[in-house]
Amino acid sequence: MGVCWGPVVRVLVLQAAWALGGGQVRYSVPEEAKAGTVVGRLAQDLGLEAGEPEARRLRLVAQGRRASVEVSGASGALVVSSRLDREELCGKSAPCALRLEVLVERPLRVFHVELEVTDINDNAPLFPAARKNLSLPENSPAGSRFPLEGASDADVGANAQLSYTLSPSEHFTLDVKSSDEYRKSLFLVLAKPLDRETMPVHRLVLTASDGGRPSLTGTMELVISVLDVNDNAPQFNQSVYNVLLSEDALEGTLVARVSATDPDLGIYGEVLYEIDTFVPPSASDVFSIDATSGEIRLTGALDFETVTFYDLHVKAKDKGMPPLSGHCSVELEVLDVNDNAPEVWVTSLSVPVPEDAAVGTVVALLSVSDRDSGANGRVRCAVRPAAPFGLVARLAGSYSLVLREALDRERVAEYEVEVRAEDGGTPPLRASRGLRVPVSDVNDNAPAFAQAVYTVLARENNAAGAELARLWARDPDEAGNGRVSYSVAEGGGGGGGGAAAGGGWRPASSYVSVDAESGRLWALQPLDYEAVQVLQFEVRAVDAGEPPLCGNATVQLFVVDENDNAPALLAPAGVGPEPGAAVSAASGPVSGALWAWAAWGAPAGQVVAKIRAVDADSGYNAWLRYELWEPRGKGPFRVGLYSGEVSTARALEEADGPRQRLVIVVRDHGEPARSATATLSVSLGEAAEAALAAAGSSSSSPGAGLRPAAGAEAGAAAASSSSSSTNVWLVVAICAVSSLFLLAVVLYGASRWAPRAAVLSGPGPATLVCASEVGSWSYSQRQSRSLCVADGAGKSDLMVFSPNFPASPGPAAKETQPEPPALPDTKEINARCH
Repeated sequence: MGVCWGPVVRVLVLQAAWALGGGQVRYSVPEEAKAGTVVGRLAQDLGLEAGEPEARRLRLVAQGRRASVEVSGASGALVVSSRLDREELCGKSAPCALRLEVLVERPLRVFHVELEVTDINDNAPLFPAARKNLSLPENSPAGSRFPLEGASDADVGANAQLSYTLSPSEHFTLDVKSSDEYRKSLFLVLAKPLDRETMPVHRLVLTASDGGRPSLTGTMELVISVLDVNDNAPQFNQSVYNVLLSEDALEGTLVARVSATDPDLGIYGEVLYEIDTFVPPSASDVFSIDATSGEIRLTGALDFETVTFYDLHVKAKDKGMPPLSGHCSVELEVLDVNDNAPEVWVTSLSVPVPEDAAVGTVVALLSVSDRDSGANGRVRCAVRPAAPFGLVARLAGSYSLVLREALDRERVAEYEVEVRAEDGGTPPLRASRGLRVPVSDVNDNAPAFAQAVYTVLARENNAAGAELARLWARDPDEAGNGRVSYSVAEGGGGGGGGAAAGGGWRPASSYVSVDAESGRLWALQPLDYEAVQVLQFEVRAVDAGEPPLCGNATVQLFVVDENDNAPALLAPAGVGPEPGAAVSAASGPVSGALWAWAAWGAPAGQVVAKIRAVDADSGYNAWLRYELWEPRGKGPFRVGLYSGEVSTARALEEADGPRQRLVIVVRDHGEPARSATATLSVSLGEAAEAALAAAGSSSSSPGAGLRPAAGAEAGAAAASSSSSSTNVWLVVAICAVSSLFLLAVVLYGASRWAPRAAVLSGPGPATLVCASEVGSWSYSQRQSRSLCVADGAGKSDLMVFSPNFPASPGPAAKETQPEPPALPDTKEINARCH
């Protein structure tokens, strides 16, 4: 029972004490206490049991100002939470008390707590400024008093009571007047007169000490400047300034910097400069002086030739009242420099200069001068480029521009000549004058063709007036000297040209002509390859100079063959042509026929006859092929595609009848192809009859059994009657035919493979190579071969064809015609007769 009443009694005692104290708890804490310092046991002082502060949520209520204290939730103690600064919280107020409200719940109650923050000496005395500048006239009397501002201390009480001391000085003392305990008046007292020349500045230290324990101090430096009076005139550091200045000095150049000093201070020591006198007076436009810096600068140009010496009187004065002044002299000597460049004039110019002008010809007269004198006025001249012109001195300052080398207008048509002049100054000055010297033309160049020999291709049957080629000769001369006219050269001696045609010689001018102005080569008439294959002539180019000059070029005109001739059938050897033996170029057969004999039972491949034809064209256009036109299908005879030999396709039978009529078409390889037809009648009979008929025809002509059709039937009847009379004649005929056959084979082989003599087609190294759609062919004037057909005349041409792309024959042609044999090489063709 006693244990339970103990706390109740304690609470009643505290409540009674609380009531007697007016319901408020007071605490005291020094400023600058560390965070966490316990100020008081608030929960215990409020009568709360252990655990109640947290259960009843004991806490402080803010009243608009940071309290820097807080209630610990577990213990209920009042602790410092942040820095406490009495001067920040209360300033100079004393005492410094903070009023706090404490709140508890269940039941809700409010308690008032007063926290007093006590002062400590944590602030030293502080002057308004760390340095105080004072200016005192040096003539101030002794005993003069100058007020000073005292220091302040943020603390209160004894910590804020200040005392002052002054550092030792023979000229100054400190006088302190106290109006009350905390306010004092300070005066700086002049104890001894000042002398600026002896000590212009006095430095003293004023110290303030507070009454705290320990005491804190503050200081202020007193800088006392002694003010001077105007008792000294400005003085220059030298009385005469000697200056050397080049005449080419630019405006604004610093001539000299004068300097005067005044030992006085302030406005008494400030110096202003001015030029008092100019000698000569015109110098006032040439020089100026800066009033504050004393810099003398050029405001105009110097000219050594006008004024060589200047004398300037400079005055310096201070700003005292009245002002004092000093004087000096600036003597300026102008130095001469090489400031005038040489000048070059052209007094006479003779242009253009003929390109054949003689060396030494005067082209221009020049005059050179320099306004400087002495070495600066001596001028040397040169010409650039050094060739082909040069300078020759005539008189002082006069030169002639003369020709030193021969001119060539075609190499250089115009010269840009530069005459350079250089004086003897240091550094030397230069000047130049440019001259344009054109070179006039003379006729010293003959027209020249681009190549000595021109090779021209022209198709035959060309239209009259067709352009064949364009020739061009270059003449580097100008105007009339370079205007070229063209003509075909006539006459012998290798100067002209022509061709043999129709059994006579015709000049080249009858075939071609050249336009006099453009050099266009055109045909006067259609060309015929069969008449003229190569036409060689010269074209002459003549300029319009005086005297005229000319140049020649050789033109080799090759006529390109066209397929303008149809194949022509040749009559059997020893027999003149008969009507119908040769046919025209029509596409169908014509009347007239040839006869041949064959024996029944003749084996396949036996030659019965041979068709001979010739084409007046050349090369590919003259390459002939033979085709069996009738009968169509599989007949007993066939024709060699390129040989024209009519042979048996199989063994002959009596069923083939007594006579076979063959229509043979001869075509060339031209585009378009031309053709001729021949009709061959082959009589079939017994071997003896055929042999006798062949022997009879062979005795009259060696034409492989061919004869004209006029006596064919009569011969056949006679042979039939004589063979039927006796068998003896049959044996004789067989022997004779066999002998003749062997002889014919030997002769044929000898004539086929025997080489013919080559025919040279005239002098000249030119070689022509031409390409076209169907192939390429070469013509060499150095070497050609004769190509003949049968017994006709040989044709002096050489054609080699190697197709660029093969022709595409139809299906029928592929089956019936073999491939054409390859043509022989250009250098290996021999004469062949079929």
